[in-house]
Amino acid sequence: MDRSSKNRLTERMLPHFPGDNLFDRIARAVCRAGCLPRKELYEAWEVARRVHRRFRGGRVVDLAAGHGLLAQVLLILDRELKEGIGVDLRVPQSAARLSCEIRAEWPVAADRFSLLEQDLSLVELHPGDIVVSAHACGSLTDLVLERAVASRCRVAVLPCCHDLRSCDDGGIGGWLDGPLAVDVTRAARLRSQGYRVYTQSIPLDITPKNRLLMGEPL
Repeated sequence: MDRSSKNRLTERMLPHFPGDNLFDRIARAVCRAGCLPRKELYEAWEVARRVHRRFRGGRVVDLAAGHGLLAQVLLILDRELKEGIGVDLRVPQSAARLSCEIRAEWPVAADRFSLLEQDLSLVELHPGDIVVSAHACGSLTDLVLERAVASRCRVAVLPCCHDLRSCDDGGIGGWLDGPLAVDVTRAARLRSQGYRVYTQSIPLDITPKNRLLMGEPL
């Protein structure tokens, strides 16, 4: 199966996820909702697993959340999370279908989740939060990092669509590929702001934009 496919998962794909393991159960819920591309399922799962290994408890805030799948997967993985919210300037109407399918399987997790249509810069954050964002385009990733740092939150971002006109490459674009220079600069800036930094990646066959940057205040 092509895990990078942008084709929507629908009920026709249910036979591809027959297992009783947690991933297959989540995949079947996504298939029944019929609103997300295959790629987003795998991205959310791989990011959530890595965040869950590193950070536990508090509240998860998914910025530029789209359908909010990443936050909901984290709520399923971590019962210590007291709340999860997804925030996007424009929430897709189909997000309600996904939330309904998640609720049918994991009502306790669903009760702790809400999806807000709001400007990301207006979201109130707290030190105990885990701020996450998967593929916030261009400088939107920098906004997510800035908001997290300002409130001393734990943070995890999977950057994409590096706009070299608006994103800072730290002056090292002559040595490194432009998008890599931008992400290295982001990691260095996070460290300079008093964060312990963790750099990982999700599988390349899901997305070439696979660098995961995580940090927590020292």
